Amino acid sequence: MSTGKQTFSSGTTWEEIAGYSRAVRIGDRILVSGTTATGPDGLVGGADPAAQARYALDKIEHAIKQLGGRLEDVVRTRVYVSDVAHWEPVARVHGERFGKIRPVNTLVEAKLVGAGYLVEIEAEAVIGAGGE
Repeated sequence: MSTGKQTFSSGTTWEEIAGYSRAVRIGDRILVSGTTATGPDGLVGGADPAAQARYALDKIEHAIKQLGGRLEDVVRTRVYVSDVAHWEPVARVHGERFGKIRPVNTLVEAKLVGAGYLVEIEAEAVIGAGGE
């Protein structure tokens, strides 16, 4: 098991501007920054909170895989919605991805940075937590 710090960047302009990594691995832990539905051309998913959540979770899964983990290794997620009215479609997407994994989860309403962003998700994984 490596104890050195590894980082992963998804290439969004905000990572460079604000000085952060999409994800960091330290030992067997992977921590994923708050992730929005930001693609190469900007916001993905329009006004659909479920579509934004799916895109964000895809980015999270990709980051975890790049650092040697799997979605099954996720032990915690935090979900922020810009309007509490969006909680159910976002929660259903979370359930599609994590229904069998069952990490601990928090979902709160928060003022998100950026016009049009309806959801932001962060995750923590422990390599090997999902079994073989």
